[in-house]
Amino acid sequence: MRRKITVALVGFGALVGSLLVTTPAAAHGYISSPPSRQAMCAMGRVSDCGPIIWEPQSVEAPKGSHLCSGGNDRFRQLDDPTKNWPATSVGHSVTFTWTITAHHATRDWEYFVGDTRVGYFDAHGSAPGDTVTQTVDLSGYDGRILLLARWNIADTGNAFYSCVDLQVGSGGGTPTPTPTTSSPSPSPTPTATTTPTSQPGGSWTAGTAYHVGDEVTYQGTTYRCLQDHTALPGWEPPSVPALWQPV
Repeated sequence: MRRKITVALVGFGALVGSLLVTTPAAAHGYISSPPSRQAMCAMGRVSDCGPIIWEPQSVEAPKGSHLCSGGNDRFRQLDDPTKNWPATSVGHSVTFTWTITAHHATRDWEYFVGDTRVGYFDAHGSAPGDTVTQTVDLSGYDGRILLLARWNIADTGNAFYSCVDLQVGSGGGTPTPTPTTSSPSPSPTPTATTTPTSQPGGSWTAGTAYHVGDEVTYQGTTYRCLQDHTALPGWEPPSVPALWQPV
């Protein structure tokens, strides 16, 4: 009798173990429209993204970060501004759609361009549905920007992060736009292209071309450029450690 009971318990344990192994991990949420960086990776529109291609909903990290990864080392590829992130062309009023795969009690939702908060939605601790749509006013911006969204959970110290590359106003959503100005004329004229100039030293400024070794100051800290690039809103030195190193 004891042998039969032992065999039965072993069989039951194996069954429970198999159920635990095959149960999927809890998921969370991300911006699916306009496509966020993790959505672009999951769709295969950007390569070499790492594990985010399998779990775009899982960019979870402590509240307060301005990094696309939230500071989560597993998803550092999302912070890399040298990747060819496609930018979605939008107007000045943009509706963002979150796809929610785990319905956490929510403190609020925040949207940032650089250090400036451009959108805020108080959830009062409620849990979202399967999708959440929110409209953000970007009337203060034109051209390419990087927008960071944070979904702040009510009952933990964590948030979920999504970054969206946008081309605001007129113009296409090319990954690496070149600033242009049109010469005024009653008849059509070619578009004149202005080339950003390097300004080593001084304060960090969006639209400036920086080169390896250039030094800038931002919010009282000096940074040294690690890679050649043209600065964009949202690429402030503290937010892109792949480009800038504190001196």
